[in-house]
Amino acid sequence: MSSPGAAPLDLLYSEAEDELRTAVRSLLTARCDPAGVLGRIEGGHPHDPELWRVLAAGIGAAGLLVPEKLGGQGAGHREAAVVLEELGRAVAPVPYLTSAVLATEILLGCESTQSTDLLRELAAGRRICVPALPLTLAPGAPFPTPVRDASADPGAGPATGSLSGSVSFVADAVCADVLLVLADTGLYAVPAEAAGVSRTPLVALDLTRPLATVTLDGAVGTRLADPATARAAIAGALLSGAGLLASEQLGTAEWCLTETVAYLRTRHQFNRPLGSFQALKHRLARLWLDVASARAAARAAADALATGAADAPLTVAVAQSYCSGVAVRAAEECVQLHGGIGMTWEHPAHLYLKRAKADSLALGTAGHHRGLVADFAELPAP
Repeated sequence: MSSPGAAPLDLLYSEAEDELRTAVRSLLTARCDPAGVLGRIEGGHPHDPELWRVLAAGIGAAGLLVPEKLGGQGAGHREAAVVLEELGRAVAPVPYLTSAVLATEILLGCESTQSTDLLRELAAGRRICVPALPLTLAPGAPFPTPVRDASADPGAGPATGSLSGSVSFVADAVCADVLLVLADTGLYAVPAEAAGVSRTPLVALDLTRPLATVTLDGAVGTRLADPATARAAIAGALLSGAGLLASEQLGTAEWCLTETVAYLRTRHQFNRPLGSFQALKHRLARLWLDVASARAAARAAADALATGAADAPLTVAVAQSYCSGVAVRAAEECVQLHGGIGMTWEHPAHLYLKRAKADSLALGTAGHHRGLVADFAELPAP
């Protein structure tokens, strides 16, 4: 998949990445067990502030994409992909994808004093910043109609704006401290608790990643970038987000496969383990091959983003078009092969199915990304 003369893709995990995985998995095992996640969503407050504090500040995961000179870890997309794998494995209700990936990438693309100050806050885990954009917005798709700024002439370059408008399907808006709002005069940082800002929760399929409609009515925001810079920064963030989402989908699929195999080894029918039946062996073998291929695709996307490869958009589109379906198939098999218990609310299988289904729509559907693959490869539509 690499272009001629480019460095070969590295799909293996480094020692540092393995250590990061161990730290994140240990944290999630201790603080994000399935019963705890179910309890939080039943209570209507899925976001776990203490878990986020330890993950973001204690481990330093929030600053992986932030350069060291700005208070971050100076790591890259490969390390962020490892974190997302583990978060997908635990369906952790934390705003990592929205704040530590999408918002961070947008702010890095702005290159203004205000965005730099906000990046320092994000890297330290002191703030949660979320783009006020639909979670379904995909790389290469037209941007939604921006919020209007009624404060000044667009060409005057105002330091602040008076913003009005509404954006639906904003992920993690309910737990955000700062919203990044695309307006007709540029990109603005708006405090989530500011006057004129309302966040209306929506009924989402995936209760671990809540959605909301953000409505602005004369809300004052700090201008971070002009319209052209803002759109370029958002486009880059969507590409990175889609590529790293494949790693979250990989983690979800891996958990489903592992738990299903373990269950079929212990569950008996006709005095035999279910896993000994040939038909089930074949289904699990096909699923294992799917997950192994998904790992290759997700790692290729993370490595292409980390190295700034010229074919990164193609690699990301391939990863999303494949990993999206694998996560859904793995979750469906998990529910079905667990039998009656897999259909209960008490068993966590439904959390993974809902996350996989919701992720299949986030940052572009598989069909959208297959269309991008066709465009990049110059294949005519049928």
